Amino acid sequence: MWHEILFRVLSIVNYAVLIVIAIPLLLQIFYVLFSFVKKKTYPVSEKKGRVAYLIPAHNEEDVIFTTVKALLEEQDYPRDKFDVFVVAHNCTDRTAELALQAGAKVLILNDPDPAHRMALYPMKYGVDHILGIRGEGTYDFILRLDADNHVNREFTSLMNDAFQSGVEFGRSYEGALNGAQNFYTKACALFYAFDSRFGSRVRERLGIAAHINGSGSMMSVELLRSCGGYDCKTITEDAEFNFNRMLEGKKGHYVEDAVAYEDMPSSFKVTLSRNKRIGSGNMELLKGQLLKMFGKFFTTGNFSYMEMFLTYIFNFLAILISVWVPLYYIYHFTYTALIVNGVIAVSWMPVAYYSSMLWTTLWCAVGIAGGLFVLFGYGQAALLAILDYKKLGAKRRRELISAVLLFPVFLVLYAVTLCIGAMSKSAAWGKTERNSPPPQAGQGE
Repeated sequence: MWHEILFRVLSIVNYAVLIVIAIPLLLQIFYVLFSFVKKKTYPVSEKKGRVAYLIPAHNEEDVIFTTVKALLEEQDYPRDKFDVFVVAHNCTDRTAELALQAGAKVLILNDPDPAHRMALYPMKYGVDHILGIRGEGTYDFILRLDADNHVNREFTSLMNDAFQSGVEFGRSYEGALNGAQNFYTKACALFYAFDSRFGSRVRERLGIAAHINGSGSMMSVELLRSCGGYDCKTITEDAEFNFNRMLEGKKGHYVEDAVAYEDMPSSFKVTLSRNKRIGSGNMELLKGQLLKMFGKFFTTGNFSYMEMFLTYIFNFLAILISVWVPLYYIYHFTYTALIVNGVIAVSWMPVAYYSSMLWTTLWCAVGIAGGLFVLFGYGQAALLAILDYKKLGAKRRRELISAVLLFPVFLVLYAVTLCIGAMSKSAAWGKTERNSPPPQAGQGE
């Protein structure tokens, strides 16, 4: 009968979907299993480059003064060798005034175009300004931060060591300012730290390109000049810049001991807003650069391209996980249950076959889901809480116990919010809800 044929076809499609989902998950398992390799460090350099911190800011009067002040006063680096630039983008508050009071070099960007309400445009403006500086005031590299970020004392020195060792662009460890605030901040801190502690360390040791995005990233001025400035177009401009450089044959690196502490989302609303931007932006990358990454792997044999593709394809997989998987298994169990109970007649296979399939599928689903929850939920969360709790904004490991226990629930919520973002239009850059108090000097060291 036609419904039996449909059932068989959908079953085959589902097997293919599960394989597509499983491949990136196996890669993450690999990172967890080999995450105890020795971290990469760079030799200390006596040569001190000139550094420009660049902070794009839109209505950040709540945090900008503390961020700039901490950078200028707490870095273990010659004060005459670095400056902080704040690009006040369409600000209607005291962001520019307070940044100036704290000691920053303030650039004002008033851009009425509603399509430009994203971090991309103040980043372009700031980079162009810095590249336009010549002579003795020329900078060697740029460190990008968000308005709420704080970094450890050695941050500039560690990034300089990497730069002097030949690193043209790189990333730091992504820590949390307010990781112990509530369930959402704890879970977000654990999620973002996964790639820092596990994925990034293993990639660096194996010579695979780092995933460079957002806060704490470093770009050499020479590199920026060679590519004509900040050559990005999408809302996920940080990942796009990384992709552009990779497609040119350049490889980013990871500086693990340099830590950029971020303010983590403290509610479902803020988490959804962030993930809508990430999901929609990464779908733009999927249609452009990410598919090029896939093709580049087959023309060069460089695994960095395939690894990047498999990691970022998760934004598309979030749709499969959130939509296809639940709908298919609701259909699967309903159809087989109706056959077993005599509601639907079948002629192709005996009823006993469908009865066996019903229970086999049920137990396999429970086993696979349970295994993934244990490994990706409790396992990785527990390891992060034990190993890196200070970088996650906690003073004691036990502060993260609740997040470890509920982390699988957060992963489901995260996949759903990414799915919503992947199917949404890009969101404009609005005022961000900040949660955390400024950290104590030397936090997380």
